Amino acid sequence: MESTTQAKGLQRFNYFLNLLQPILDKAASADNPALSFYQQGARTPLFMLEALSRIYRKTLSERPFKKMKDRFKALEDQLGAVDYYDAFSKELATHPAIAQQAKDYLAKRMNEELGKLKTLMQEDGWIGDDNKRMKKINEKLNEVDWQVSEKDNEDIKSFYRETINAIVASLDKGEINFDNVEEDVHELRREIRWLSIYPQALRGVMQLKTINPAPDYISKYLTPEIVNSSFNKMPEAKDEAHIIYLDANHFYAMSWLIAELGKLKDSGLKIEAVAETMLAAEAGLDKHIAEERATVLLGEGQMKMKDILEKSKSISNTFFAEKVLQQLLS
Repeated sequence: MESTTQAKGLQRFNYFLNLLQPILDKAASADNPALSFYQQGARTPLFMLEALSRIYRKTLSERPFKKMKDRFKALEDQLGAVDYYDAFSKELATHPAIAQQAKDYLAKRMNEELGKLKTLMQEDGWIGDDNKRMKKINEKLNEVDWQVSEKDNEDIKSFYRETINAIVASLDKGEINFDNVEEDVHELRREIRWLSIYPQALRGVMQLKTINPAPDYISKYLTPEIVNSSFNKMPEAKDEAHIIYLDANHFYAMSWLIAELGKLKDSGLKIEAVAETMLAAEAGLDKHIAEERATVLLGEGQMKMKDILEKSKSISNTFFAEKVLQQLLS
């Protein structure tokens, strides 16, 4: 095992914990800690810390990394709930067809989610006099028997491959039916997106490289927006001796699918957000009728829910039929 002062795994955690700590410190002293935490972009380091916890709970030990993953995820999920209502509240604020009552409802829901975030931060010890959560995480990390770098990277590569296989298997088994934006489209995108988050969290272990010439079917994914995206720039390898290479063209193709599913997901969630305001205002209203009314209110250019789900299914089926994910690793 590698000493904790040299362990790459510990260094990776510390890098993102050191980004999170000042955000927590500033939030703790703010009049509205939850709002301050949300506005400082805390989701990014939390995503990275959750990613590392997901990796090391499989490659090293279920404990303590499962508990860490759950803590980071709970905080990030609640930030996501705040962001959901904040984003749609702002986007629809000037929409002429959306009633002021609906706009007020979305703003009210955002404040309610901020209240839940504050409670979570306090009860889970993220903020407070003793700052116990971060202290406990650091203590547990320093107790870990970290792998030497070569073995660590071998295990990471195996984990990444197993993650790909699990996603492919879920599609093959029909576990994703594209019947629901949140449960199907959003969930599939979330699982695929981890494959793009892991390289960022690992701080240089994974690098993009053109391993094989791009087959013709890949060209449709290689748009300038995707190829030049900052999200597809890997952290510098620095002193990494055992690089894990990902095929650049297939990685870009995966990024294209993540982006397209994201647009479709957001379009569907916008319908659901407006429909939620209607359901809150009219007791007994059927959810599907509310979504139909919301689609009409949002006006020309708003895709119908049925079309969103059908397009999500179509592009996903094409992508998986081409076995793009299976060709990511060398």
